[in-house]
Amino acid sequence: MTGDDPIPLHMVYFAWVRERIGRAEETLNPPASLKTIRDLLTWLSGQSAGHASALSDLRAIRIAINQDHAGLDDPIHAGDEIALFPPVSGG
Repeated sequence: MTGDDPIPLHMVYFAWVRERIGRAEETLNPPASLKTIRDLLTWLSGQSAGHASALSDLRAIRIAINQDHAGLDDPIHAGDEIALFPPVSGG
């Protein structure tokens, strides 16, 4: 894999994130230059109006990488499953 090769990622979306994007999951091949979740979400928001709407306020998004909670500055790697979901409220 060279520095220019895309990195395959499996994205999973929940609740209103899924509704705005218009799908529950997708496989993406973003550029290898993306190193963090923040990089990925910035790139992803430019992919469609639905992505832009869902990702317009990153404070309202929670992230998991391979089913472990993650933050915006966590690294991404080829083959990761990245889940995006709204904050969970208790009750």
